[in-house]
Amino acid sequence: MSAVSPRPSYAAVLRLPHARRTFAAALAARLSYGTAPIAVMLSVTRATGSYAVAGVVMAVFGATVVFLSPYRAALVDRHGPRRALLPMALLHAGLLCALAAACWRPGAPAPLLGLIAAVTGACAPPLGPTMRRVWGELAEDRLLLQRAYSLDGVAEELLYVTGPLLVGVLVGFAPPAAGVLLGALLMGVGTQAFVISPAVRSVRGSGAVRKGRGASLTPGRELWPPIVVAGGVGLSLSAVDLLVVAFAGQRQLGDDTVAWVLAALSAGSAVGGLLNGTVDWRTPARVRLSFLAAGLGVTLGAAGLAPGVATLAGAAACAGLFVAPALTTAYLIADDAAPAGFRTQAGAWVNTSVNAGSSAGAATMGVLVERLPLGVCFVVAGGVSVGAAVCAGLFAAPTPTRA
Repeated sequence: MSAVSPRPSYAAVLRLPHARRTFAAALAARLSYGTAPIAVMLSVTRATGSYAVAGVVMAVFGATVVFLSPYRAALVDRHGPRRALLPMALLHAGLLCALAAACWRPGAPAPLLGLIAAVTGACAPPLGPTMRRVWGELAEDRLLLQRAYSLDGVAEELLYVTGPLLVGVLVGFAPPAAGVLLGALLMGVGTQAFVISPAVRSVRGSGAVRKGRGASLTPGRELWPPIVVAGGVGLSLSAVDLLVVAFAGQRQLGDDTVAWVLAALSAGSAVGGLLNGTVDWRTPARVRLSFLAAGLGVTLGAAGLAPGVATLAGAAACAGLFVAPALTTAYLIADDAAPAGFRTQAGAWVNTSVNAGSSAGAATMGVLVERLPLGVCFVVAGGVSVGAAVCAGLFAAPTPTRA
């Protein structure tokens, strides 16, 4: 059960002390993650003339970004955003510049590009988890925090739409490496503005490692449900990206068809995220998490029955309604489950799970789509999310006590 509450509103979130300034700076820095990857892929392809090399370089870049994220977040938790985040961001921006320089002219050696990409990814600062930690400090009221997380999630969704569009405009009159430099500029300037905000300066690190605890957070029972659901959502969504391409290919439709369907998915996610933030939920967050993941899975499975593009776009929009709410709820649960001094890491584990699921989904569905009917592949993609919902429910279920 739920009830609509007129307050607090999204405007109330932005009226929090220093919220607009801090959020705008964080979004500017996070826009780098929407521009740099596509620009790096285009730059490496042009520099080497090989799609295979570009794929390997991007895989290496993505792996170090994803799997080292919790450990970079541990540095933020321990030393505070100002001391840990800025050095990472400046190093990441500098390495992006080095990668752009290496790709500026054709003939760059592939091993060198792979090495620079790996180190660049390893330094990527956890901006999203850090901003969510700042929201937690700013918004003491639970409903206000829910709206802040929803607003953050919708804005992040739009960044990953805006970033590639900016690169597309830029490469119309400049080499793709210029897009990599744009990503470096956004990262450096945006993070600098972010860390000097009073809201970020007030967030302190945990200092020395607490007695009985390590410097890093190991996910426990309370943290596994949001991690599992985030991974399932990421895997399902990346699989759908490929399935939409296959759908268009089977019907000999243009690439613009793919763009419209995926835009409908993103639009649905944005609407779902905003609606989720306006509802004063009465059901526990863990129950909602499983419901939202299952709803996404069932809707994606039904999308495989779509007879045409319009129906598929409508189904994608309906599926999107569950995406941002599911991820927002996962972040809220992770925030609640995190011990004091480990909140950035908790959010980073959820973020890592989404990205790892995305990588696995694209690779797995690339194999299945050549061996199974397209409708079955949609059911498989949706089934992953349903399975994640079931697993999250099992993790969240209380352990029976012995008499």
